[in-house]
Amino acid sequence: MPEKTIFQKIIDREIPAPLVYEDDLVAAFNDIAPQAPVHVLIVPKKLIPRVGEAAAEDQAALGALLLAAGRIAEKLGINDTGKGFRLVINHGRDAGESVPHLHVHLLAGRPMEWPPG
Repeated sequence: MPEKTIFQKIIDREIPAPLVYEDDLVAAFNDIAPQAPVHVLIVPKKLIPRVGEAAAEDQAALGALLLAAGRIAEKLGINDTGKGFRLVINHGRDAGESVPHLHVHLLAGRPMEWPPG
């Protein structure tokens, strides 16, 4: 069995991390190296290494990630379209993936550049 990712260890409460949000399918916590004033990571509790490896049976978890993003934005008061927030999913090393456990970055609190990266 492969070693658990840091996200699995947080979900399993082996590594302490205050959760911003949790439900049956996902957990969310602040990024330890934030790239914006608000930088929350939203992860499925089931290990899905990356979005391009998700299967049909992962549909509920994938939808839960985006629904959780909206709930977290509402909770944090960043859902105002006058300011807004950005969601980012990285797939692979060249995209900036550093943990092989699918996760959504929720970024807010500053103007975002386009194109990114």
